[in-house]
Amino acid sequence: MQLLEDATRALTLPAQLTPADLERAADPIHVLIAAQARARVADCQDFFTRRLDAGAVVYGASTGFGPLVSYGGRAQAADQCDNVLAHLTCGQGDDLPPDVVRAMLLVRLASLVRGRSAVTPGVLDSLAAALRTDFTPAVPCLGSVGASGDLVPMAHAVQALRGRGRAYVGATSMPAAEALDRAGLRPLLLDGRDALALVNGTSLTVAAGALALARLKRAHAAALRLTALLADLLGCAPDFASPALLDAYGHPDAVRAGVTLRELLAGLVPTGRRPFQEPYSIRCTPQLLGAVGSSLRHATEVIDHDLGGISDNPLCFPETGEIAHGGNFFGQPVAFAADLLTLVAVQTGNLAERQLDLLIDPHRNGALPAMLAPEPGRQHAAQGVQLAATAVVAQMRRTATPASIQSLPTNGHNQDVVPFGTQAALNALNQAELLRLLQGSLALALRQAAYVGARQPTAPACAALLDQLTDALPPIDPDRPLDADVRRAADVLDVAVQAG
Repeated sequence: MQLLEDATRALTLPAQLTPADLERAADPIHVLIAAQARARVADCQDFFTRRLDAGAVVYGASTGFGPLVSYGGRAQAADQCDNVLAHLTCGQGDDLPPDVVRAMLLVRLASLVRGRSAVTPGVLDSLAAALRTDFTPAVPCLGSVGASGDLVPMAHAVQALRGRGRAYVGATSMPAAEALDRAGLRPLLLDGRDALALVNGTSLTVAAGALALARLKRAHAAALRLTALLADLLGCAPDFASPALLDAYGHPDAVRAGVTLRELLAGLVPTGRRPFQEPYSIRCTPQLLGAVGSSLRHATEVIDHDLGGISDNPLCFPETGEIAHGGNFFGQPVAFAADLLTLVAVQTGNLAERQLDLLIDPHRNGALPAMLAPEPGRQHAAQGVQLAATAVVAQMRRTATPASIQSLPTNGHNQDVVPFGTQAALNALNQAELLRLLQGSLALALRQAAYVGARQPTAPACAALLDQLTDALPPIDPDRPLDADVRRAADVLDVAVQAG
């Protein structure tokens, strides 16, 4: 069992969560609850209890759930908690990755700690305690439509925190009660509105969308570096990144992409032997990657709003005496943003695959050997990698249909319009992972191109990236299995991007 003892990098809530915070939650993370927030949560819970005792009709507390709202709920709060979880613990499919589930728990905690959901303070402590360890609930991937929150995934997570179902300690799956014991955690105790507040928010949708965003931001930075290294190895002229040209284009993010490319290409000496105009996979990269930057900025704004908001129903406002019923669990904003992230991933993947194809083609790569093989025919070098990259692109395209427009009535037509934000966000996250493999494939081929006769880069930034790839990846001579090399190349790109 892994436990974080060092509190020097603690995250104090409430705070504006970032995608980087959610990535940190993949490992044990020290989460603190500010004293004022703890007091607000207690006051809200007290207000809620008093209103309920006075006879207020409150959804999910004095009533049934969903379309059964016109019926009375169970008399005892603990029974009501059991009831909401029992009928929602019905997910199907493979377990979600642990980093996604732990990010989901952090998102839920950040919403609850804002003091509008009337949870008992012990709920906050239980979530924070779990995040300090490597305990992770086992949560199936299918069950949410992202409308009344991620009900089914969160129900599985809460049940595991209670010691029911399954969970992981590290990478090992076991009964949840055993996992809690190994992690040194006590089972979560529920009262009042706790169960509904825990499940009734779009925490999985937001967590997966934020993780996808973080990975695609790295992919965007990697695409600029890969493009620059490709241009330098081939000896291209840097005119495609001309500041005057891009200023005239009128798109600020294309201008920003051009600035980055010029910084990366500073010191480039063209060979003078390239075509008068480069293929679009080089010449149009400022425009393409500029559009990627614009889309990432929009998605960042949407996801930041969600990470800073409260997703639940109803919400309590003790200062005005109001318990407000509405739809703050409806995941439409992130659904649209996540589908946009999928489009970004696929087009950036198209670029990487076409750049790889350019690099292995002796008719377009400056007379480097076909497939970058030292002895074409006797060796095949990057041929299999490019074939697999084509399969990855095909998979990305096949699964790029927007989820956010696939509304399908459910729940006895109580949820007659649904956003499918969960599917959109998980799909965007998967697309980001596939893009990472494509960029690793291109990076491996760039390293091989330098081995079989491409010139040494003349731009220092490009030379530095090639050195990192050369240190991590031996040349393909003779042929060998390259699946692990592709992933290792992707790791090198992650390090290069994070180092700035």
